[in-house]
Amino acid sequence: MLQHHPERAIFSLLDTDLYKLTMQAAVLDHYPNTSVTYSFKNRTPQKKLNQAAFDWLQAQINLLGSLSFSPEEINYLRSTVKQLPERYLVFLETFQLSPKDHVQLEYDLETQDVKAKIKGLWVNTILYEIPILALVSEAYFKFVDTDWDYTGQEERAEAKALELLDFGCAFSEFGTRRRRSFKAQELVMRGLVAGDVKYQSSPAAKVGSGLRGTSNVYFAWKFGIPPIGTVAHEWMMGIAAVSQDYKNANFLAMEKWRATMGDANVGVALTDTFGTDAFLTVFTPKLANIYTGVRQDSGDPLLFLDKIAKFYDEHDIDKSKKVVVFSDSLDIESCKKYKIATEKAGMLCSFGVGTFFTNDFHSLTQPHKKSTPLNIVIKLSSANEKPAIKISDNLGKNTGDKATVEGVKHELGYIERAWAGGDEEKRWNESDETASELSS
Repeated sequence: MLQHHPERAIFSLLDTDLYKLTMQAAVLDHYPNTSVTYSFKNRTPQKKLNQAAFDWLQAQINLLGSLSFSPEEINYLRSTVKQLPERYLVFLETFQLSPKDHVQLEYDLETQDVKAKIKGLWVNTILYEIPILALVSEAYFKFVDTDWDYTGQEERAEAKALELLDFGCAFSEFGTRRRRSFKAQELVMRGLVAGDVKYQSSPAAKVGSGLRGTSNVYFAWKFGIPPIGTVAHEWMMGIAAVSQDYKNANFLAMEKWRATMGDANVGVALTDTFGTDAFLTVFTPKLANIYTGVRQDSGDPLLFLDKIAKFYDEHDIDKSKKVVVFSDSLDIESCKKYKIATEKAGMLCSFGVGTFFTNDFHSLTQPHKKSTPLNIVIKLSSANEKPAIKISDNLGKNTGDKATVEGVKHELGYIERAWAGGDEEKRWNESDETASELSS
């Protein structure tokens, strides 16, 4: 296994989410000549990078260009992620990122705002998102908010794992993109794995409760647990932009996914790219039976559960064997709440927990106060020069060209629904000011 180089924050192309690799394989199959752009957005604009943070970020992004997949890494993928086609693994043998050609970074010294754009062939640029987001977060907490340390991170992660496991939860770690640092995620993974080992060896261990894996392929390799992940919104967004067929984009995306991955490996369906209502119109009984379940990533989870349960019932599909994977800004209490609700609805559930694991810190000088994460995203913004958009199940997660968003909403008959948990600037605990007020 590769050794972490101290000057590099990212030292392996496997230090990414599994679904970036599976999507790259599908893009290679179906859209090898499609050009795209990606845009960066800071949903917590009050959290800004200083000059030192930006300079470090720029240097670290440039270093991505010297990475390549080692034979050992490719062999790991071949033996572990067996749905990846051999032609894709051969492609990876010579694949490299080229930040100087693909990534445009701008910094406004006066406002401290960062602009980032990624541009190039889809198959060549798809792997930038996760490492760049991880680097932006690390830059902020390395140079701007430095009032924290790593003390207790491993123990805290183990305690969180045990509480989730004791409640009977199956969960995975999804926290790479907004981690505080590589070291923070490594400590968290150690704690989660230790908690799972301790739980599984106890007499109280429940069937079905467990650490299912991590979305981070490198840490899955390092800790000997499964890499977890299927597909991201990007796949549907790109296909819709290229085809300009928003009513059938989800269907096209699923069919092309099946062609690359095979029916046994399609995983769970992501429903909310253009709203779950629109997705369900093309989620045929055949597809619903092939897919092992669905992922909930925006909007009201309880409304979503009700909608999915009714869908399975209306199509005479045995919902007791279908899983709902929750992945939207989870913590322990929300996992417990949604587990109870899913069981009541007669389905299985699992949880993809991210930022709550890898960026859960307190201020050193004011221990009662959270050192809160950045809420940052990089989204596909165009494909073949057509706007790429995401509508989602709540307004706060709409992304892309506003005119296109509104046009597609009208075309699909999209219904706006308010949800109390949908404020993207107040994710992962209350705002700094509120936390201070509550503890005073």
